[in-house]
Amino acid sequence: MSRSDLEIETPRGPAVVAVSDPSSPALSLLVLGHGAGGGVDAPDLVAVCDAAVAAGVRVALVTQPYRVAGRRAPAPAGHLDEAWTAVVRAIGVPGMPLIVGGRSSGARVACRTATTLGAAGVLALAFPLHPPGRPEKSRAGELPTDLPALVINGDRDPFGVPEPAGTVEVAVRPGAVHDLRKGLSDSVVIAIEWLRRHSWAR
Repeated sequence: MSRSDLEIETPRGPAVVAVSDPSSPALSLLVLGHGAGGGVDAPDLVAVCDAAVAAGVRVALVTQPYRVAGRRAPAPAGHLDEAWTAVVRAIGVPGMPLIVGGRSSGARVACRTATTLGAAGVLALAFPLHPPGRPEKSRAGELPTDLPALVINGDRDPFGVPEPAGTVEVAVRPGAVHDLRKGLSDSVVIAIEWLRRHSWAR
């Protein structure tokens, strides 16, 4: 595995991208974004990155411009989507399947932009279905309906758990909350098996 760090200019300021390449030719590109107040060092993102690279996937972990600038409060959704789109277009490889994803807020960004970016699939970790205690504020409409998607959520997540529908598969992790730390290794296996099923990983 080899890793390189890139700074990419976006309309919302510079983003930082950590790209990890497998030792053999990559079968696909998986681009992952972080949660609202966290970074790409979140345990679930790191674990999925390492396992995917070992399975023949090029993985890019994207730090949004607001985090690069040192702010913890997330930028508006439109700004996040704009910066993310610029980054993914800059690092995409012609002819290589693109899978977009992330955790929490990053999963929402990936879902909202997947079709525009021509993604082959979406991997959503801890998709926040609604604000805690506000199930009437559902974000289910952000989930893609026109391409394969895998959502991995804990059954004790206060942000709720989406329902499977159409091309959206949902893996509910027993005892896990929003950070997905409980049973993380099993969650990673589920993610890699999904990638393999679609011929995006070895």
